[in-house]
Amino acid sequence: MPAPVDLLVILGPTASGKTRLAVAAARRVGGEIVSADSRQVFRGMDLGTGKDLAEYGEVPHHLIDILEPGEEFSLFAFQQRCYAAIAGIRGRGRLPILCGGTGLYLDAVLRRYRLVEVPENPPLRAELALLDDDALRERLRALRPEQHNSTDLLDRSRLVRAIEIAEGEPDAPEPPPPPELHPLVFGLRWERAELRRRIAARLEERLAQGMVQEVRRLHEERGISWERLDYYGLEYRYLARHLRGELSEEELVRQLAAAIGDFAKRQETFFRRMERQGVAIRWLDGAGEPLAEMMRIIASWEE
Repeated sequence: MPAPVDLLVILGPTASGKTRLAVAAARRVGGEIVSADSRQVFRGMDLGTGKDLAEYGEVPHHLIDILEPGEEFSLFAFQQRCYAAIAGIRGRGRLPILCGGTGLYLDAVLRRYRLVEVPENPPLRAELALLDDDALRERLRALRPEQHNSTDLLDRSRLVRAIEIAEGEPDAPEPPPPPELHPLVFGLRWERAELRRRIAARLEERLAQGMVQEVRRLHEERGISWERLDYYGLEYRYLARHLRGELSEEELVRQLAAAIGDFAKRQETFFRRMERQGVAIRWLDGAGEPLAEMMRIIASWEE
């Protein structure tokens, strides 16, 4: 007899319809949603991160709009806040639904990474400031030969932080084991061509809703530098280039749609890696009736 499910998880690539499915499921099972998205934690970053806040309606949601843009938010911080949110939801007699597409965040919760909190190290940062990006990458690879987060290798600030964490971890006390969970994990899957069509349509919609203006406000009114916007990922990187006059509107749409499509492929690759490492994902056909199929699986699990 399987243990009672105490966490539902809905994952999938960008534009796959995760939020809509999570909200529908929450209404069926009396759930609350916990976002597993590395950028939706920031206030004012709405269209660029695809928050879809209007979809939640009366359904409670967590780990959205909890920080100001520019604040640090680590994998450790996410894991701690996520476990706390799950415990709070369960304490209210409701079912937590973890929903998102940031594979590393999902994996850290589901496979219970034993993470430590590593504070900033100013002397180390001063030392690393003298190195170029290639030297930083080599230093990180020497510390972590099996580096799992490739995005840390692409951005200088992430490189520095990853080295700081890797060098600080040996002196950190052994953390207590994360709480036990009994999750049921669902994934939304689409044919590649259809997913790219959805990505392009969603991008056009978000641009029409004012995504360019959102990024301009972040830079001009909130003082977020172009470099920091680049750190926040594809939409912000390409929109910053457009606002600096480096990309025309046509080039922005074409190049950003292609880049988001490539990002979706990388998300799917990470989900397959999670499966190989023991996370059982029950895949739902996005073009079919994913909610009905999900409810059937939940019902059969509870019998």
